[in-house]
Amino acid sequence: MPPPPSAAAPALPKTPGAPSVEPVPFLELQNVSKQYRMGEHTVSALDSVSLKIEQGDFVAIMGPSGSGKSTLMHVLGLLDVPDSGSYRVGGREVGRLREDDLSGLRREAFGFVFQQFNLLPRLTAAENVALPLLYSGEGVDLERAEEALSRVGLPDRFHHHPNELSGGQQQRAAIARALINRPRMILADEPTGNLDSASEKEILALLEELNAQGITIVVVTHEEEIGAHARRLLRMRDGKILSDERRLPAAKPAPGTAARFSAGGGLRAAGLFEYVRQGLAMLSANRVRSALSMLGILIGVGAVVAMLALGRGAQKAMEAQLATLGSNLLVLRPGSRNVGGVAQEAGATTKLTTEDAAALREKIPYVRDVAPTVNGRGQATFERRNWNTQVTGVPPSYEKMRAATPTVGRFFTEDEDRRRARVALVGLTVVRELFGGKNPVGENIKVNKVNFQVIGVLPARGGSGWRDQDDVVLVPLETAMHRILGKDYVDYIDLEIDRVENMEAAEKMIENFMLARQKVPPSQRQGAFQIRNLADIQSAITENSRTMSVLLASIAAISLLVGGIGIMNIMLVSVTERTREIGLRKAVGARRRDILAQFLAESVVVSVMGGLFGIALGWGISLLFARLAGWAVAMSPQAVALAFGFSVSIGILFGFYPAKRASLLHPIEALRHE
Repeated sequence: MPPPPSAAAPALPKTPGAPSVEPVPFLELQNVSKQYRMGEHTVSALDSVSLKIEQGDFVAIMGPSGSGKSTLMHVLGLLDVPDSGSYRVGGREVGRLREDDLSGLRREAFGFVFQQFNLLPRLTAAENVALPLLYSGEGVDLERAEEALSRVGLPDRFHHHPNELSGGQQQRAAIARALINRPRMILADEPTGNLDSASEKEILALLEELNAQGITIVVVTHEEEIGAHARRLLRMRDGKILSDERRLPAAKPAPGTAARFSAGGGLRAAGLFEYVRQGLAMLSANRVRSALSMLGILIGVGAVVAMLALGRGAQKAMEAQLATLGSNLLVLRPGSRNVGGVAQEAGATTKLTTEDAAALREKIPYVRDVAPTVNGRGQATFERRNWNTQVTGVPPSYEKMRAATPTVGRFFTEDEDRRRARVALVGLTVVRELFGGKNPVGENIKVNKVNFQVIGVLPARGGSGWRDQDDVVLVPLETAMHRILGKDYVDYIDLEIDRVENMEAAEKMIENFMLARQKVPPSQRQGAFQIRNLADIQSAITENSRTMSVLLASIAAISLLVGGIGIMNIMLVSVTERTREIGLRKAVGARRRDILAQFLAESVVVSVMGGLFGIALGWGISLLFARLAGWAVAMSPQAVALAFGFSVSIGILFGFYPAKRASLLHPIEALRHE
């Protein structure tokens, strides 16, 4: 038998006459049983096991395969729960605690050392050691992890990944991880099973040293050499303890060895940041798979952004065009009367005059202003150029009502209209055709051989149906009627109503007023006048534009749905691949909500990255359409926020089921997963 550990506390003789005080056991099992179902057979892994383990002890549990020793260790470490019997830690019954409460106690009281090391390959040695701190509410402290690594003899391996460490170094890192939360007991399952003889001696010496410092050690092993170093040796077979041999007294417990019961705090910002950081590490470790899972989100968000930008641009262009129609406008036109049931030519018996316009402005309370208008064709010439264009006669009120404020120059005045002045404003098409694009203000042109001085250039209006709205010459109303077109009537009258809600009432009043003013017989009133409501036209066009935008965005949202399904599929695969990792995280103290948050964070990272790239793609597509097709685009912060919110929501929605599935895995079943 090897010599006892140098720091072991020897058994003290009893003082004569002093009462014998039985130490309170750290762990106590009474008649604990555990059975497993294997096909049609039931296997009794533990059969009415009773056991007490004191603080500071070093217990080796030995027995052949299938004897129940690993099951006993899992029950002791709260990784598994017994079917029957009592299990007490620090005098408190824990056999029926909720899983999250078990996680809290497991995190505070126990440290685990596994035969397979169970180090996460994406994390460095220091990050692996600090993993339990993530679930303790203290935050990941790498300096503390480096101190633990130095304590187990790895002062120069802080930033190495597991594949850069030898087997013995990996087991030392696993022991450092078990020590990071200052546990009361270390549970080691075949800690030297995968090591060479030299590494085995190093790990055994390290366990003896930790026990000498007062930490309770429980080792499951097949090796007699390890059993020979233990203070207490248990032998098992068929789920029962056959022998319990005390070889040395337990070491003096470390200070503050009372078991603490804590389910841990809630999720903290530092913890969420660490989940996101690990999610990014997962992305970088599986670049191709992550890129493929992001592709659906990327396309979906890109399509949403592009459709909204193009739709918004089209809407803005339409709004700019609608603004040229004016706001709250009614257009009164002469109609056709029914005489003897036969419809006459429009305007044959009803005509509108400037006096009608003045009467409407004076008599109808809702009318803010009027603009009687005449139209005709005219030949415009300048120097050697000529152009057939639309000639429109309007009063000065037309400028405000039809948003026709000149971009260059000025509009004509009431005095110029009354004097029938020969002044004109020209549209951009006329400027291009007659003046080659140069500034025409101050130049003289002829319209139907009548000289006019150009005093302004009208704002761009674009096309409307088959007509170019910029192909026009505006002249004062009186000038057009008496000097160019020879009309004593007007073609229509624009009426500006004070408020939108008064449009319908004003329309009825105007029609009744004109029927009475022109003394139209009741039999001929139908269709005598036509009144067009431009506000209704604007509303209909705007609503159609909005409907098209929603339709396009809905089509794009289908791509987001497909992308979400892709994320769910990838996350389900990830849960299956990382089942042992989930078991490890639970073994070091992770609660269900911690695992849920971990996998949700990874899902959201995938969707957010796809969303960000999708926003860039959508903006690029919008600019490409604007350049190649000349379409108007308008990217709004609301559209970007909407697309980004969609991507985050997709990550949460489609990542929740895989994350929930991961959180519900039982610790020991996850650790046993192959």
